[in-house]
Amino acid sequence: MNKRLLKDLLYEQVARIGKAASSPKRLEILELLAQGEKTVDTLASELSADIKLTSAHLRVLKEARLVTFRRDGKYIIYQLAGSDIAGLWVNLRQVAEEHLLELKMALAQMVADPEKLSAVSREVLLEQARRGEVFVIDVRPQTEYATAHLPFARSMPVVEIEQRLAELPSGTEIVAYCRGPFCLLSDEAVALLAAKGYRVRKILDGVSEWQAAGFPVERSES
Repeated sequence: MNKRLLKDLLYEQVARIGKAASSPKRLEILELLAQGEKTVDTLASELSADIKLTSAHLRVLKEARLVTFRRDGKYIIYQLAGSDIAGLWVNLRQVAEEHLLELKMALAQMVADPEKLSAVSREVLLEQARRGEVFVIDVRPQTEYATAHLPFARSMPVVEIEQRLAELPSGTEIVAYCRGPFCLLSDEAVALLAAKGYRVRKILDGVSEWQAAGFPVERSES
């Protein structure tokens, strides 16, 4: 084969990944599937999109070999084709945060109260959690927690927090996390717990960010 044609072919194949990731909704799907496998119905609900549009996005991701699926009765369940794809999402987002002023400004608006952000490093947070100096809660759905979660974290979905306040230690700072910097579940948890008088902060990391930085996670799946 002509060398020029060969090079064009190589770049074209890599570009398939870029094309598949060029939609905001498909990027969100990758982030959601990084939390664990999900049905098409669940993805559509999370995306606030209809089933037909969600399925179309999933077909594009499947054609680029970024996701796979299996059938369970009448349900079609999707998952990432490999753990490296969660890292791809994290790396892409981090490059965007570094170079796009518009994204930096949008993130600053999301973090309305910077004082509610935990200022410690991942290493320090891990050691504090190990020693019981902070109480880490995972406010994602329990199924996502079971797939993978930060060490020493307790599953406490945001919709259950108000009914489970008795499980929270008094006098210990609580640290909440969810799916990553774009996730608002931890903001809801912080606002709720702060209103109840708890000392509470959030971290921007989710499981994907934690793993991408080389830190361990724990799993609860059988």
